[in-house]
Amino acid sequence: VQLQASGGGSVQAGGSLRLSCKASGRTFAQGWVRQAPGKEREIVASINWAGKDTYYLDSVKGRFTISRNFNENTWSLQMNSLSPEDTAVYYCVADTARITLRSKYWGQGTLVTVSS
Repeated sequence: VQLQASGGGSVQAGGSLRLSCKASGRTFAQGWVRQAPGKEREIVASINWAGKDTYYLDSVKGRFTISRNFNENTWSLQMNSLSPEDTAVYYCVADTARITLRSKYWGQGTLVTVSS
């Protein structure tokens, strides 16, 4: 399965961005992982194929929303109220099981830069 991410860019603090990812095949779970400069990767959000179980990193709860279109094998991350701490390379990920930092499928990273 190949993943193609889009979106990202630069925005001022308080702004919004939307990331999207398209997979070439079906997977059980989808999500987003980010890596900020000098920091370890962290799972930002994930959703399973049924769309019933979602996970959000504590620091993004209430600001980010993950959504999925099962039929189109796409998912998105709507990011609102962005802060400079959200600056990172964001990767879309997918797996045949729950999303982890060792998930099977990774898209190319897309840079999100939030300026103060």
